[in-house]
Amino acid sequence: MPIILQSPGTNLFGSGADILVNAVNTRGVMGAGLALQFKQRYPSMFAAYRDRCQSALVSIGSIDVHIVETHSPRTVMVANFPTKEHWRDPSKLQWIEAGLVALRQVIIESQARSIAIPPLGCGLGGLDWSDVSNRIVESLTPVAEAGVDVLLYPPASRN
Repeated sequence: MPIILQSPGTNLFGSGADILVNAVNTRGVMGAGLALQFKQRYPSMFAAYRDRCQSALVSIGSIDVHIVETHSPRTVMVANFPTKEHWRDPSKLQWIEAGLVALRQVIIESQARSIAIPPLGCGLGGLDWSDVSNRIVESLTPVAEAGVDVLLYPPASRN
């Protein structure tokens, strides 16, 4: 199964994916962009994420996973993917690379059939979409080839 590039501006929440990836910081703030939409849609996930950040349990290169919906036989998880430390700071490509290693493991361990991934670090984080998308494709092609639908959402406008 190839990695499927979605149309720019398409809504990740309507993807039907088992895992929804949310680009976050390690400070427990979801104040803008897609992260704010996740906070509003899943307030208990946000509260748990904020508490984990305050306890220094969310770090670059880790994935903070929360089950947000259970509809037999399907479970929906949010994978909070740290792309920056402080919400004001830019993202770093090496942080995306480190997080992708952890994300690949989450996909395998959860036995997810599908995952929806936004343009990690490309909005307020300031990274270039072509660099980030290349890293995502490189890292997640093995799980896509194993049958996982990898839905990749580009930025609404190119950086």
